[in-house]
Amino acid sequence: MLQKLTPDDWIRAGLKALARDGFTALKADQIAKTLAVSRGSFYWHFADVAAFERAVMRRWRDVMAEAIIRDLDSLTPASARLPRLLRLAFDGDAALEIAMRAWAASDPRARAVVRSVDKRRLTYLERMLRGGGVAAQNAAARAHILYWTYLGFALSAKPVTGRARDRLIEELAELGRAPAARGAG
Repeated sequence: MLQKLTPDDWIRAGLKALARDGFTALKADQIAKTLAVSRGSFYWHFADVAAFERAVMRRWRDVMAEAIIRDLDSLTPASARLPRLLRLAFDGDAALEIAMRAWAASDPRARAVVRSVDKRRLTYLERMLRGGGVAAQNAAARAHILYWTYLGFALSAKPVTGRARDRLIEELAELGRAPAARGAG
């Protein structure tokens, strides 16, 4: 019996191809081969490669921003959110982040999606910091420092593990604490 693929199957395969081989791998033929189906299956679900690419970009946004934010927002107490986010950021595989940003360097559609995700992530970080008692005048700067640290880490593709990672996370978590909680005035 043949398995009937859904658009979601194609999109998941597209994200894997993007992370593994970059945006040039987002071709109907290549992904059909990976899924062991005919190219016709692709065109049953997507009008063309551009429609597929848009779906992959939307899924990247959901996986890399919206799903993480939903997960964080479900945590109580709220003070557990920044440490959880830092663990996700510094324990995760950055291949998909790197691949999407490489795509954005040459494709205006991908660039727009990356910019919207950057804005969403920064806005969320700032809101999280303010909710944790960081003064409004400091929250935006600290959000940027945290985010740029993540991007630098992700794009460097150098793993940080063990005690070094734990120490990095501890230091970055300090940026999320209000002055009174940090012992500073």
